Amino acid sequence: QVQLVESGGGLVQAGGSLRLSCAASGRTPSTYAMGWFRQAPEKEREFAAAIHGSGDITSYADSVKGRFDISRVNAKNTVYLQMNSLKPGDTAVYYCAADVRYNDVVRGSNDYWGQGTQVTVSS
Repeated sequence: QVQLVESGGGLVQAGGSLRLSCAASGRTPSTYAMGWFRQAPEKEREFAAAIHGSGDITSYADSVKGRFDISRVNAKNTVYLQMNSLKPGDTAVYYCAADVRYNDVVRGSNDYWGQGTQVTVSS
């Protein structure tokens, strides 16, 4: 089992930045692929970014590419999502995801999810 706890959400003005953190604990989380998904009100959950266990491979949704950066510090079992140039359309609950298989994280068919953290971007 892997437990995921997100933090760092909040209210920010358009054009601002936030950094989300996801702390993982449990069974060898530093080897797991991890990612971030988001769900806006009345919309389905969507993929935002993913990072391989090695940290060498990343993927981004087109909607966040060039503005968001995913990274990880395996010694801390923590993955980060640096969000810059935020837009009102980025408003959503952001969920941390983890799985042994990188492609499962990218597809959203991963085994583990966090509880989510709210990000609200005001115009």
